[in-house]
Amino acid sequence: MKKNTAISPNIYSPQYTEKKGVFSEKEIILRSPGRAMVFRISSRMQVILLCVLFLIGAWNFYSYHVYHKSGNIIHNKDMELIETRDAYAELMSDFMAINKNINEVFASLSKKDAKSGKEVDIYKRQAMVVEDKIKEITSQKEWLDGQKVSEKAQLNEAILQRDIAASERDELRKQLKELEDNLKEIKAAEIEVFKKVEAIASKEIQKIKNVFTKVNEPLKKKGLYFNPLANSSKKESYGGPYIPISSSKLKNKEDKIINDKISSIYNKVDDLQYYREVIKGIPVGKPVWSYWVSSPFGQRSDPFNKKKAAHKGVDLASRTGNKIKVMAEGRVIKVEYSNKGYGNHVVVDHGNGFQSKYAHMNKIYVKKGDHLRVNDTLGEVGNTGRSTGPHLHYEILYKGHPVDPMPFMQAKIS
Repeated sequence: MKKNTAISPNIYSPQYTEKKGVFSEKEIILRSPGRAMVFRISSRMQVILLCVLFLIGAWNFYSYHVYHKSGNIIHNKDMELIETRDAYAELMSDFMAINKNINEVFASLSKKDAKSGKEVDIYKRQAMVVEDKIKEITSQKEWLDGQKVSEKAQLNEAILQRDIAASERDELRKQLKELEDNLKEIKAAEIEVFKKVEAIASKEIQKIKNVFTKVNEPLKKKGLYFNPLANSSKKESYGGPYIPISSSKLKNKEDKIINDKISSIYNKVDDLQYYREVIKGIPVGKPVWSYWVSSPFGQRSDPFNKKKAAHKGVDLASRTGNKIKVMAEGRVIKVEYSNKGYGNHVVVDHGNGFQSKYAHMNKIYVKKGDHLRVNDTLGEVGNTGRSTGPHLHYEILYKGHPVDPMPFMQAKIS
């Protein structure tokens, strides 16, 4: 018969211990076969060990920081030393390059002036002392290479020459800009001058055209008309093919305006010269300086028989001996010494259909075939032929028809 044995339950009952501090006493157990060693570390020892570790760490950090900072300082100083050497080499090379150029300038000056030559010698001696000092320093290989300085001096001299050339180029550009501005002002002034010249030429042409208008007044009464462009013998004295000047080189508006103005002026001047040549062949003006009209052109009462008669000219009463002048260029085609009718008289052919006749002259200074210019003297006022007193009988004929001379005498160019 089996026995019932009672099994008592294993009830867990935790036991609470007091919490220990950070630096509480510690035990270190080292086990080896057959033995065990126990080391106890007190709280004080733990604090001491912690302080030692902290000091070792602080020292290592400080040593690393000082070492790193010293390295940076040394590196910066090395860089400054390199930059100083480069700057020194730059200055020395600049000095050598500038000194070379100054020596060349002073050499040219010393040839011209003895006084300046002495000053140049003083400068040269001073420069040589400085240059010797530079060479002495550059001879120290461990500090600076003299070859490097020499090469740098050559480079700087080339740069200096380049800068001088650039400065001269800038100055030339500035001068070119000033010249361009002056050229624009000159072109503007030229345009104004051309405008005035063109206006003057147009005004002169208009004056001559007004004379032609005045001359045509008596001609129209006879059914005649003088066209200076069609009747002048000078009209055919010009010719040749038209070859226009190329304007492909005109770069701006001002040049085109100037070119147009020049072309216009040339045309105006050509017209003016042409009209002046034409007007030389038209008897415009007074053949005697002092006169009064004693008998007009047209019908009149004959001074001898008191009957109506045709008068082909005008009678200009004046003193005997007053000079008679021709009012247009021409050739003397008739000289007669007759005491009947016109008495002593002269006929001048002016071309373009115009002729002038001078009668009752006291003296004649010209002969047949003479070529006369404007204001040449023909002779003197007289009382020869069929005349009642000293006067000039003055006729103007156009294409053989007598016309009234008074409009011709009254016409003025000025």
